[in-house]
Amino acid sequence: MKPSTFPPLVAALALAAPLAVRAGSAALPTTATVPISHFQFQMPNVSIPAGGSVTWKNLDGEPHTVTATDGAFRSGALDQGESFTFRFAKPGVYSYLCSIHPQMRATVTVR
Repeated sequence: MKPSTFPPLVAALALAAPLAVRAGSAALPTTATVPISHFQFQMPNVSIPAGGSVTWKNLDGEPHTVTATDGAFRSGALDQGESFTFRFAKPGVYSYLCSIHPQMRATVTVR
């Protein structure tokens, strides 16, 4: 390679490298909203990064709770239109259920 072509090549690579990194990385959303309706968590598997949060909103006419099976978090009874938000500081898989209707189950994966 001629010395005169080297600087433009380096400049082109320097400009392209950040684009390749951005194009190859799919960032997780830092927040998620899980509607509760028809006696189901409508997004049964949510993934967020550590430090992100999840908000659950009850759209049913019956109260529901959001209760981690390992005790990490617990909402009170949420009436229709009410919501509960929890921030996940540590990576892991968090299983949860509605303590009023234990057949309602879902998970949050924190990466």
